[in-house]
Amino acid sequence: MSNSAVIEVPTFTAAEYMNSSAPYAWLYQYRDDKFTLRQLCERMKINAGAVGVKAFMSMWKAYCEGQAKKDGIMLDNATNFDEQPLELFSGPYICDEAGVGVLDRFGYEQVVCRHPIMPCERLVNIDSGEERLKIAYKKGSRWREIIAEKSTIASSSSILQLSANGVLVNSDNAKALSTYLLELEQLNYDYIPEQKSVGRLGWVGKHGFSPYVEDLVFDGENNFKHMFAAVSPHGDRDKWLNMIRSVRAEKTAARYLIAASFASVILEPCGLLPFFLHVFGTTEFGKTVGLMIAASVWASPKLGDYITTFNSTMVGQEMTATFLNSLPMCIDELQIQASAGVHEFDKIIYQLTEGVGKARGAKTGGLQKTNTWKCCFITSGERSITNVNSGGGAVNRVIEFECTENIYSDFVELCEVITKNYGWAGAEFVNWLQQKGSFERINEIQKEYYHELLKVDSTDKQAASASAILAADRIVTELIFKDGNNLTVEDISEIMTKKSEVDVNARAYDAIVEMVESNLNSHFDTNGFSEIWGKVDTEYYYIIKSIFEREMINRGFNAGSFLSWAKRRGLLSCEKDRCIKKVRIVGNLINCVCIKKRPEIWEEWDGKNPQF
Repeated sequence: MSNSAVIEVPTFTAAEYMNSSAPYAWLYQYRDDKFTLRQLCERMKINAGAVGVKAFMSMWKAYCEGQAKKDGIMLDNATNFDEQPLELFSGPYICDEAGVGVLDRFGYEQVVCRHPIMPCERLVNIDSGEERLKIAYKKGSRWREIIAEKSTIASSSSILQLSANGVLVNSDNAKALSTYLLELEQLNYDYIPEQKSVGRLGWVGKHGFSPYVEDLVFDGENNFKHMFAAVSPHGDRDKWLNMIRSVRAEKTAARYLIAASFASVILEPCGLLPFFLHVFGTTEFGKTVGLMIAASVWASPKLGDYITTFNSTMVGQEMTATFLNSLPMCIDELQIQASAGVHEFDKIIYQLTEGVGKARGAKTGGLQKTNTWKCCFITSGERSITNVNSGGGAVNRVIEFECTENIYSDFVELCEVITKNYGWAGAEFVNWLQQKGSFERINEIQKEYYHELLKVDSTDKQAASASAILAADRIVTELIFKDGNNLTVEDISEIMTKKSEVDVNARAYDAIVEMVESNLNSHFDTNGFSEIWGKVDTEYYYIIKSIFEREMINRGFNAGSFLSWAKRRGLLSCEKDRCIKKVRIVGNLINCVCIKKRPEIWEEWDGKNPQF
C-alpha cells in the first residue's frame, strides 16, 4: 500500500491557495515518490476546487518551474531517456524509454510519441535571425538528430514532414507532438543551449564570412550539407602551396582559373556583378583538372564534393548559387547540355549573372524571400559557351578562352596533392580581407585595373570582371604565393571580348553575309530549282522580307533591331520611313531587305571608331 493512503492532506483556504506558496511547498516535499506525488496532487486539486480555486494545476506547474530554476532539474518531472543528450524539465509529460506520454484530465496516460524525442539545441541563423530547433530522437539503441524550422514544428500538418526522417508521427499524434516539443523548449529556454547557425556560405553582414565564423553550425538544406563540410582547410598547407606555385610558374590557362577563384569573394565588397570564366577545348589538356585547382583554393576538389555539373535544372543552379553566395561556383562538363540551343545557354548566363533569383510565391501567401548571390562561375566544356548568335549581353558577361595546351605538365602528381591538401589559401585570403583597411585597398586596386582595361577596347562589364580577377591575383601573389607570377593587363586582355565582338547587330551583319555567300549557287541563283531567297548584284544583297525574318530567327537574331541599326548606319537601301523596298525578283515585285555589300568598311573598322 502506498504511503499516500495514510498521509493527511492539510486543509488550506482559498486565500492560501491563491496568495501563498504553502500548499505547493507542502506537496513539493513528496517529489521523490512519483506515485505518491500524483495521488496527493489529485486530492489537493479536489480540495482546492471545493473552496472555489479552479486553477490549482496551473499554479502547481508554475511553482514546479520556479523550483526547477532554483534547485536544478526536478527529477520527478524530468526527461528520463537513456543516454539522453541533456536532462530537461518535462512539466506534465512522462518521458522515459517507452517514449513520451501525458496524463489526460481523467488520469489516463495519452501517448505523444512512441520513442524518446526531445529538443536539444536552439539554432539562431546569423543571416536571417530565424530560429530552428535541433531535435534528438532515439530509434532502437541510437540517438539521431534533425534540424527543423519552428514553423514546421508549430503546425500539426507540417510536423508530419519529420516522419521522412524516421520520427513516429502521424495524423493521430501530430498535434500532441507539436505541443510537447514547443512546450519543452519554453519550459527549458534557459537550459537548452543556443548556437549560431547559417544556411549558406559567403559574406554574412557584420558576422564575417561563412564558414569561417567561430562555433558556427550549418542549418540549411540537407542537399548542401556535404558541400558546406567540403569548405575547410585540410591536409598540409605547404604541400598545396608549393604545388600551385609550380602550376603558376608554367604560365598556362590554370592561372586564370586560380585568380578567378579568389576574385569571387571580392565581388560583393567591390560592388561588382557576377560573371562567367569559361575554358573550353578538347579533352587531353586537363580542363577538369584546372577546375579542381580552382576549387582547391576553398574546398575539397574531388568531383561531387564541391564541383558541380550542368546536369541540373535552372532552379537547381539558382539554389546552388544562393548557397555558395560569395564562393565560386565551379561547373564541369558543359557538353552534358549539348542538346540545349544557344538561347538556352544565353538564358543561363543572363539569369546567373544577374545575381537575383526569380520571385516565387510562398505556400502561406505572399512571396518567398528572393534568392541573391555575388559570385563568379568558373566553367569548362568541349565548346564555347557563346557564339555568333549569342546576345550581346550574354557575350559581355563571359570571359572565355580555348585551352590549347596542358594545364600542368604532371596531372598525376597535381591531382594527388590537391585532393589531399586544400582549403588553406581561401581561408587566409578571407581573413586578410576582414582586416582593417583591406576592403579599401582591394577597391583601389580593382578600380586602377578597371580604368587600364577600358583603354584596351574593352566593354565596361568585361573590364569590371577582368579587373576583379587581376586585383585578387595581385593581392594573393603578395600575401600567399610570393612568386611574382601574377597576371597582367596584357595577359587578360588576350582572352577578353572586344567591343566589336559584343555588338550583337555587328555580329548579325556577319551572319547575314555568311548566309548569303554560302547559298549563292542555290537560293540566290534565279535560274536554279531551289527555294528563291533573293538575288545579289555588285552592290547589294536583296533578301525577300519573309525569308530574311525567318533566317534571322533561326540564327537567334532580332530582325527589327538589326534593321533599325543598319538603317542608322546607311547599310540599307530602302523606301522612305521603311527599312525595306520593292525589288523585282524573277519578274515579280517583292518586298525585300536590301543590305549594302560594303566589306571595306569592316576591314577599315578598328572596333573603336565605326565609320557608319
